[in-house]
Amino acid sequence: MKLYIGNIPFEAGDDELRELFTPFGAIGTALVIVDPRKGRSRGFGFVEFVDPVHGKAAIAGLHGKEFGSRKLVVNEAKSRDGGSSGYRGNRGSYGSDRGGDRGGDRGGDRGGDRGGDRDGGRPRY
Repeated sequence: MKLYIGNIPFEAGDDELRELFTPFGAIGTALVIVDPRKGRSRGFGFVEFVDPVHGKAAIAGLHGKEFGSRKLVVNEAKSRDGGSSGYRGNRGSYGSDRGGDRGGDRGGDRGGDRGGDRDGGRPRY
């Protein structure tokens, strides 16, 4: 069972995360996500338990508990390919057709030419 761990202190690394979760059972991996450009923790990570029962115990035991003066968020990790992460799902009106003619009569005179073809008729992406 793979767990998402949020609100990890930026100073904590993989070893500290493993040490925190080991009392709940056998861990396969413990990984703090690092920003490659900045070289520091992004404040979240993942822990994978061999036995799902141990993972559920870790959620119950550590969610909301303080770790390095921050309250941890511990829950079951959601699959990225299943679309359940919320990042790539339906974005409502923001994901719909955003192009089109932005010129036209909007009421009022704002001065200048505000027609739809501002860049030589190239489609806008």
